[in-house]
Amino acid sequence: MIWTALLFGLLGSFHCVGMCGPIAFLMPVDRNNPVKRFFQVLSYHSGRLFTYAMLGLVLGYLGRGLQLFGLQQQVSIAVGVLMILVILIPHKRMGTYSFSKPAYRLVNRLKTALGVQLKKKKASTFFTLGLLNGLLPCGLVYMAIFGAIASGGGVQGGIYMLFFGLGTLPLMTTAIYLGNFLKGKTKQLLVKAIPVAVVLMGCLFILRGLGLGIPYISPSNQVAVAEVSATHSCH
Repeated sequence: MIWTALLFGLLGSFHCVGMCGPIAFLMPVDRNNPVKRFFQVLSYHSGRLFTYAMLGLVLGYLGRGLQLFGLQQQVSIAVGVLMILVILIPHKRMGTYSFSKPAYRLVNRLKTALGVQLKKKKASTFFTLGLLNGLLPCGLVYMAIFGAIASGGGVQGGIYMLFFGLGTLPLMTTAIYLGNFLKGKTKQLLVKAIPVAVVLMGCLFILRGLGLGIPYISPSNQVAVAEVSATHSCH
């Protein structure tokens, strides 16, 4: 289901422009040298993609471990349920839970580090900005991480997150070059569409885990087990 990663990335980029947009707008790119600016932007995106791929690699191996215990279908269902719950539970209520407080402290440290990097103009600045930017919490990143866990392995998880990052490139690049170009009703409409799309993706993951025998969407349990066995026998 690599296509879901691209879709998450494309949808997430609308949110990214709002959340990470200020970073993109403030990046110390060379506005007078188009070639130099291109490679600076490329370096920034490379840093983000590297972070996403590493996250997918680690969490993909976690998901593979669960599947080795025969939990492939359950993992897919759990991922789908989590996707839907993240959308249904209000953001303000999530902030009241004690487990979220350490995350907020980490975010503040990341923002401080980003602020320091934004003041620099070294060659490595843009790659470092991308690395740190990739670690910033984002609802659609969480969705992609859930997908990486359900992907079936470390490499698959890394590829899944890499495609998520590739899906964010068009809008994030446009934001760097043109600034805050999404305004008014268009932006509101796109932001409202994101939760609907995430819930639909969650339902797809649940269907996949139920093993209803629907080709490509919900393969039977026997087919899924055979695929996992074939994958592991190659290693």
